[in-house]
Amino acid sequence: MADLIRTRAALADENVGVADLAHLFAQLRPKLHRYCARMAGSFLDGEDAVQETFAKAVAAVGEGIVLANPGGWLFRIAHRVVLDLHRRRVSAPELLTEDIPHMLDPTDELHRRFAAAAALRTFMHLPSSQRSCVILMDVLGHSLKEVAETTGLTVPAVKAALHRGRARLRELSTQTEAGASALTPSERALLHGYVERFNARDFDAVRAMLSEEIRLDLVARTTMKGRLEVGEYFGNYGGKPDWVLAAGCVEGRPAVLVCDSTDPDGAPRYFILLEWRDRSLTSIRDFRYAGYAIEGVAVARL
Repeated sequence: MADLIRTRAALADENVGVADLAHLFAQLRPKLHRYCARMAGSFLDGEDAVQETFAKAVAAVGEGIVLANPGGWLFRIAHRVVLDLHRRRVSAPELLTEDIPHMLDPTDELHRRFAAAAALRTFMHLPSSQRSCVILMDVLGHSLKEVAETTGLTVPAVKAALHRGRARLRELSTQTEAGASALTPSERALLHGYVERFNARDFDAVRAMLSEEIRLDLVARTTMKGRLEVGEYFGNYGGKPDWVLAAGCVEGRPAVLVCDSTDPDGAPRYFILLEWRDRSLTSIRDFRYAGYAIEGVAVARL
């Protein structure tokens, strides 16, 4: 962290407050999620890493630090958070040799297409150094210098990781990702019941499914707790005619797929994760304002 902090005297004009940080974070959140989700191989782990990144950044800014490059600093925090989150997955040392072909083109559009089309879990087949370099360069469009600053690698090492990571993604491009795991009959019944009541706009019946300790996370917007407070959330959907719900699963989890009402059989715009205990709904995680999370995720309709 010491290399990221500058003295207040040297960078007084670049002081970043919590309000400034929140505004910048909102702008960068989709890119941070794309990075973290691919590094973690899971959209939900990626979202958790993004939230932890913001918490760590707020704590640091609250201590009065001054930053030369707040955006780059956020990516460096995210990089460390997601590596720490999955550090136990590493089973072998990584090769960071800088011996690579000199003809490597870091901006090759073909590699960008492979990376953009790859599912989240596909990236987990790459060692973390290759994974981070490919995602930052080919998915997010960072420069070699920016990738090196985020990962702590030298530019030649970044080029080596890109070369090997891209080659591995090409190999994986012909392989089929495993489908989402099946839900239990009980989960299916509860999910279909929720969707049917919601599509009928019978929100009183939906509210009856809530547990007393229900928690709602309207991702990137707000959180609510308790049956009374969360019950107000459904009115927002009641006033909007642009949606229709379908039962599904996302990365094997019970999920509501939210589709455009004019194209109900089309690709979902976003999803809502649900959790139950004793047939009562205990958690709603709504990605209406974080539609970027569906990118690259394994989604199945039921």
